[in-house]
Amino acid sequence: MRKYTPKDNVQKKAYYTDRFYVAPQVPKQTVESDEVFLADLEAIKAKFEVKESYIQVEQMVIYINPHDIYGVLELMRDELEYTQLSEMSAIDWLAKDNSFEIFYQMLSMNKRKRIRVKYFINNGDAVDSVEKLFRSADWSEREMFDMFGIEANDHPFMKRILMPDDWQGHPLLKTYPLI
Repeated sequence: MRKYTPKDNVQKKAYYTDRFYVAPQVPKQTVESDEVFLADLEAIKAKFEVKESYIQVEQMVIYINPHDIYGVLELMRDELEYTQLSEMSAIDWLAKDNSFEIFYQMLSMNKRKRIRVKYFINNGDAVDSVEKLFRSADWSEREMFDMFGIEANDHPFMKRILMPDDWQGHPLLKTYPLI
């Protein structure tokens, strides 16, 4: 039988205490293992610099330069048939190296494939808006501004979307106070 532990004052202790925990990585595969992804990667490499690429959980992940994002997504939409931007957000790496990792989740319905495009920006830098390519980026860019404080250049209506206008700070930053 298990030893009894009293359940008094369970709300005094936070359920999740390590906000800087980094989960273990899922195994990565080479892009050469999938011929569709390999052809897509070669088309992107022909016009833009790709820093790193691999397949993880049946989707390709590529790292590019921040200033190439508009051109890469335009190429993927017009030539590679990735017609949906299903997700876009940021990851806070400020404690590690004072930067954010920005990612765009692209979906091709014809190929039944997903590609995640990523790049790093320094704290205080802005991203280029892709709202003119994908209307779904409108609210995602506003949410990224509201939750992380990352502005999108050339966005038509950059203001808070979830928090009140007079709210101080950005709630998804790991340094945001919990109390």
